[in-house]
Amino acid sequence: MPKAPLTDRIDQGRGLVAADLVLKGGRVFDLITGDLVESDVAICGDTIVGVFASYSGKREIDVSGRVLVPGFIDTHLHVESSLVTPHEFDRCVTPRGVTTAICDPHEIANVCGIKGIRYFLESASQLVMDLRVQLSSCVPSTHMETTGARLSALDLIPFMDHPKVIGLAEFMNYPGVLMKDPGCLEKLQAFQGRHIDGHAPLLRGTDLNGYISAGIRTEHEATSYDEGLEKLRKGMRVLIREGSVSKDLHALAGLLTERFAPYLAFCTDDRNPLDIGEHGHLDYMIRTAIELGAPALAVYRAASLSAAETFGLKDRGLIAPGKRADIVVIDSLEGCNASLVLAGGVVADDAAFAGRATTEPVARHSVRSAKIEATHFRTGGNRVQTSVIGILPGKIITEHLTFDIAPQDGDKRPDLTRDLVKIAVIERHGVNGNRATGFVKGFGLGKGAIGSTVCHDHHNIAVVGADYADMALAANRLVEIEGGFVVVEGGRVLAELPLPVAGLMSLQSFEAVREDLVKLRAAAKSLGVVLEEPFLQLAFLALPVIPHLKITDLGMVDVDRFEVMP
Repeated sequence: MPKAPLTDRIDQGRGLVAADLVLKGGRVFDLITGDLVESDVAICGDTIVGVFASYSGKREIDVSGRVLVPGFIDTHLHVESSLVTPHEFDRCVTPRGVTTAICDPHEIANVCGIKGIRYFLESASQLVMDLRVQLSSCVPSTHMETTGARLSALDLIPFMDHPKVIGLAEFMNYPGVLMKDPGCLEKLQAFQGRHIDGHAPLLRGTDLNGYISAGIRTEHEATSYDEGLEKLRKGMRVLIREGSVSKDLHALAGLLTERFAPYLAFCTDDRNPLDIGEHGHLDYMIRTAIELGAPALAVYRAASLSAAETFGLKDRGLIAPGKRADIVVIDSLEGCNASLVLAGGVVADDAAFAGRATTEPVARHSVRSAKIEATHFRTGGNRVQTSVIGILPGKIITEHLTFDIAPQDGDKRPDLTRDLVKIAVIERHGVNGNRATGFVKGFGLGKGAIGSTVCHDHHNIAVVGADYADMALAANRLVEIEGGFVVVEGGRVLAELPLPVAGLMSLQSFEAVREDLVKLRAAAKSLGVVLEEPFLQLAFLALPVIPHLKITDLGMVDVDRFEVMP
């Protein structure tokens, strides 16, 4: 919806002429006073021009008996983790009330670099929602992985003033910041005075002070009340996260008070269509937070006004004159079930989605691994004492466990009685052909293998399995389908989801992706997998900036020491 002439906005706000659109008979949730006020809402073009009065409109929509709240703002997410294109993500979550989303396209950037960022910027200009883009700060996230691209400060600077760009995306390499790595400092220096997102799991004390002093403003990795409170006290805006794997809302719900709400916001980070379909998106977070006892005023402030203020989006976050017409019509504050969504004055319906321009997908045929053999998954070495990645369900933090695993014929094999199965990462960008193997505990896998090219953030091939032949089949099948997810058992592919756009996103509708995810989850469970979301859990086992033990194509990574283990 275009910006209406200033004179029209003034006259329609004063009620001198009919407004372009009026929502009649609803109750507005005033995020300043906390009152529910029966009121018309007048809209001119993409702007709210009248509230707390009676208006007539060229078009009127009856919302009697409903509650009107400002559009929700997801303050940090990776659209790629929704497994669909930005256009399908828009169609999936905007009808649930998400009218603004702030994304970091570092998943696709790690595969194809600037080409991926351009793809997101072009797509963002075509959507019903307002998709804002943070420029990816860590491509790669560390020196301990192989990616398809590398981005320096000089690569990012030309995009700083793009109208869809807010600032620098999550600075995951917090050890690099603290150690004053030249490449890190170059990016931070280039964005001084602009918004810089943080990413510092478990960072506390004076190290946290040093990290914040680099100009970093937000944090979405807090996983406990105490950690969140310390980061709030030190001036960070805490973005409470509830993704498909990282679920921090319950731990941080105590922070959601009217006193703290101006400094809190919500984000999903990584959430797939299956979870969105079964539970919801930010609407789920809102419902759950209120169920946990948080005041509705604090919750809805975090979902919109506080989020807007955090990112300098002064034109939204309230149902008030002069604000962007981002409005969600819901059944109740507790229910948060949207029946009508306006994004910039546009009703988010089938016609609006059908009328969008589209962008040609990029990074096709990006999975270029050589043929994998079963013998590639053997783990040599004479040491019995073995480091094992310990999964913590609902968290991307892992444990660094140690088990005795005796070699047999020169190979440390899976031990299903102790839930110790093989994990491997295989370089797939055609750079060096690296392969690394290790052990993981927590999948419950009793047979077969699962594989993925969604492998944060380098997005190489990750495979976990009880059988080497099945692991090889999974890896090779991922090459054939241009990346995605696959479940294999007994030499057969039980289920798969091709993700041909950079090995990360489907070209199907989100409904079709959701159906495939249901089949994949069922197939994984048939192998004994006990995790609710095994594929994204697998993906995060390869991210070497999240404590404590991870694996990349270079080997097992001790994140606490920030080094590849010998």
